[in-house]
Amino acid sequence: MLEEVVISKAIIDGYRDKLVRSLDVDVAICGGGPAGLVCAETLARAGKKVVLFERKLCVGGGMWGGGMLFNEIVVQSKAKSILDEYRVKARKYKPNYYLADSVECVSSLAYHAVHSGAVILNCVSVEDVMIRKNRICGVVINWSTVEIANLHVDPLTVKAKFVVDTTGHPCEVVGVVERKTDIRLRTKTGKILGEKSMWADLAENAIEKHTKEICPGLFVSGMCASSVFGSPRMGPIFGGMLLSGKKAARLILSRLKS
Repeated sequence: MLEEVVISKAIIDGYRDKLVRSLDVDVAICGGGPAGLVCAETLARAGKKVVLFERKLCVGGGMWGGGMLFNEIVVQSKAKSILDEYRVKARKYKPNYYLADSVECVSSLAYHAVHSGAVILNCVSVEDVMIRKNRICGVVINWSTVEIANLHVDPLTVKAKFVVDTTGHPCEVVGVVERKTDIRLRTKTGKILGEKSMWADLAENAIEKHTKEICPGLFVSGMCASSVFGSPRMGPIFGGMLLSGKKAARLILSRLKS
């Protein structure tokens, strides 16, 4: 016999446990695209306490749609080892070009992130940051539906040793820091430089190069790094996104050890 109230109570109790575990973490990741998922999985596998917030119903960012809704993606040779690590089948198309099914990629990245111990909370938006002594030390969260409905509902806060902005093209967390604080970003101007037009070859190298701590306590990864540092977009080639997520995790692990 199944009772509806017991089902409801189980869901509420289970979510409460996940949320409470996520209020004080090693790393809070803002955005569940490929860079965010790889970063979360790598950190969680290393034994760190990680929560990933995704404002939409599903994780994966732009990877689901491949190129113009053809759900295939391309990765270059340098990044193929990451697909191998997550057991994603990659088919060689030409030298340095590998094809993979976008649905398989997202599903595998999300599966491995959760099974490594990362908590993923979808439909949650990061609307602000916590700052102590000019250092980012956490994020301010609310339901995405509250944001969409433009309701005045106060948020909750999450404490984190490090925060990673993987919100993609809009670089939303860095944008909050730029608008609401006096903290100077580690760019040429101290401000967000803005994403440039398509140039895949240059962009794929730049996205990994620009994955770094943009201000104390806050790292940028994925397309967010491109937007912040003013490098071009790259379109439906995702090797740089995967490599960027890995690099962000490695940098944070080094900082946590020290």
